[in-house]
Amino acid sequence: MNKKSLAIALRALIVLLIVVLSVFVIYFAFKLLYPFIIAALLVMLINPIINFLQTKARFPRILAVLTTLLLLFSAFAGAITLLIAEIISGTAYLANVVPAKVNKMINLVQSFFIDKVIPFYEGIASKFTALDASKQDTITSSIREASNKLSASITSFLQNFLTSLPGLVSWIPSAATAIVFILLATFFISKDWNSISKKITKHIPASITTPSGDVIKDLKKAGVGFLKAQLILITITFILILIGLLIMQVDHILTIALIIAIVDLLPYLGTSAVLIPWAIYEFFTGNLFMGIGLSILYLVVTSTRQFIEPKVLSSNLNLDPLTTLISLFVGFKLFGFLGLILGPIGLVFGTALYRTGVLTTIYRYIVAPNK
Repeated sequence: MNKKSLAIALRALIVLLIVVLSVFVIYFAFKLLYPFIIAALLVMLINPIINFLQTKARFPRILAVLTTLLLLFSAFAGAITLLIAEIISGTAYLANVVPAKVNKMINLVQSFFIDKVIPFYEGIASKFTALDASKQDTITSSIREASNKLSASITSFLQNFLTSLPGLVSWIPSAATAIVFILLATFFISKDWNSISKKITKHIPASITTPSGDVIKDLKKAGVGFLKAQLILITITFILILIGLLIMQVDHILTIALIIAIVDLLPYLGTSAVLIPWAIYEFFTGNLFMGIGLSILYLVVTSTRQFIEPKVLSSNLNLDPLTTLISLFVGFKLFGFLGLILGPIGLVFGTALYRTGVLTTIYRYIVAPNK
C-alpha cells in the first residue's frame, strides 16, 4: 500500500471514529438532557410565531413567548377536552356493549367445543387407542413437545408483561416531572433564544456552523413535512373508517374511528388489532353483514394506506417516490413495522447531508483534502 492509499484509509478511519463517537455522545446526552433537547426542538417550531408577535405586533420578547405558549397550550387543552368528552361518551357505550358481546362469544366458543371439538376428540381418541404402542408414544411425545413450547411461550409473555407493569407505573411520575422541565425549559430557551444562538455561533467556527445550520434547516423542514404526512395519513384512515362504520350503521362511530386511527399509528398493531378481531366476532355471532363489511373496510384501509403512503411522504418530504418506497421496504426488512418510520427518517437525514454538501465535503477530505 502506497502513502496516498494509506493517507486515504487513515482519513476515512478518522471520519468513521468521529461519526461513531458523535452517535454515542448524542445517545448519552439525550438520556441525560432529553427534556432540554425536546424543549429546544419545540422552540425551533414555535420561534416563527414568537418572532411574528415580536416584530409585527410589537410585543416584548417575554410577552410574545408567554402569549405563544398560552395559545398553544389553550388550543391543545381545548382539543384534549373535546376529545376526552367524546371518548368518555363512547367508552361508556362500549363498556355496556362489549362485556355482553364477550359473554356471547364465550358461550359460542363453549358450544363449539361441546358440539364439535369434544365429539371430534372422542373419535380421534378411539382411533388412537387402536394404534400400536410405538405410534402412540410418538404421537404423545409430539403433542407434549408442542404443549411445552406453547406453555413456555405463554409463560414467557406473561412474565415479561407482569414484570413490565411496575416499570410502567413508576414511569408516570418521571414523565410528569419531565413535562414540567420541558415546559420550563421551553419558556427560558424561547425568552433567550437570540442570545443563546449568538453565543453558540460565536464559539464555533464558520466552517462548522454554516453547513450545520443548513442541515438543521433542511431537517427542520423535513420534520415538519414528516409530521404533516403522518397527519394526512391518520386523517385519511379516520375518514375511511368513519365512512365504513357509517354505512354499517355502528353507534358512536366518531369514538371508534378515532381509536382505530390512533391505533393505526402504533408499530406492530395498526387497524388489524381492532378490525380483524371485531370481524371474527361478527362472523362467529352470525352477523355476516358486519363481518363482511369490517373485512372489506380493513382491506380498503390497508390497501389505501400502502398505496398513498409513499406518495404522501415523498411529496411532503420533497423526496423521489421510488426512493421513498425503497426506504420504506429497507426499513421494514431491517426493523419490522417500526422501520416504516425509521426508513424515511434515515433517508431524510442522508438527503439533508447530501443537499447541504456535507457528504461532498467529507468525500473531498478523505480522497483529495488539498483540492
